[in-house]
Amino acid sequence: MLEMSGKPIGIACPDGVRLGGHIWTGAGSSPCGAVVINPATGVLARYYHPYARFLAEHGFTVLTYDYRGIGQSRPASLRGCTYRWADWGEQDFAAALGFLDAHVPDGPRLVVGHSIGGFLPGFALNAPLIDRMLTVGAQYAYWRDYASARRLHLLLKWHLAMPVLTALCGYFPGRTLGWLEDLPAGVAKDWSFRRARMEFTHPSGHRPELLQRFAAVTAGILAIGVTDDDIGTPKAIRRALRYYENARPAEVMLSPTDLGLDRIGHFSLFHKRHAADFWLDSLLWLRDGINPWPDKPFGPQVQTNRNDPFNSRCYIPAKGMM
Repeated sequence: MLEMSGKPIGIACPDGVRLGGHIWTGAGSSPCGAVVINPATGVLARYYHPYARFLAEHGFTVLTYDYRGIGQSRPASLRGCTYRWADWGEQDFAAALGFLDAHVPDGPRLVVGHSIGGFLPGFALNAPLIDRMLTVGAQYAYWRDYASARRLHLLLKWHLAMPVLTALCGYFPGRTLGWLEDLPAGVAKDWSFRRARMEFTHPSGHRPELLQRFAAVTAGILAIGVTDDDIGTPKAIRRALRYYENARPAEVMLSPTDLGLDRIGHFSLFHKRHAADFWLDSLLWLRDGINPWPDKPFGPQVQTNRNDPFNSRCYIPAKGMM
């Protein structure tokens, strides 16, 4: 049996940047919906192609793409590129969602977001189009939220070494180091210097509009965490989820033993080894809006830092989990 292939496409952003991507046309005469897959930072879109193919074989039309500065959307030189995470949301994701909305007239608009890819939709003006989101380890790299046992290591790697190397090279040479892909300097700085409140790394005059964009999202969000994910911890995921204050979130915490494994970590769930477990279960949410893991919530929130700006708010359990 021949594997389904994605069709190469170009996506024009509002500011003139052109992105490279693929579209996967769903099998069957009645599409289940249109899915945009948002990668993690420094991960090529092609890593998600097996999952895109899987979704297309189950009736979805799927769009994969590389953010500006990455993979098929990389310019001739990254030196001098000031692209930021906000550009990936305001420009790139918005263009990808708009492209899919224009080319697939029927069915719900869905997003699968990995790591920062689950947070970026809130930056886009057209994010209210989204009906449902599936996020995996979605957060914005605030260092205090890293797993305590690995916090120092991750702090030195991503918040000390990365900004120093970025300053020296004019971009982050991740590929040379074997630390994911090369990154534009602006993205590397966003990651390195992200504060507890995301909007504090943006000009004060722009902050109210940013918050309003996130608040305009009313989609259902199934937020997946993994017990051995050192970056996408429950604290980190909840910190990001709070910005989607008018969305309808539910939280799920999976463990390696749930899938018969010793380790999953931050990246593994999109590997094709999970086609018969996580991928198959994810269809219930994307196709039917059903949480396939209702018995695996995060559990109660534990506040450990009284100086955290978010801790002035009382925790409210996710809708549907009361």
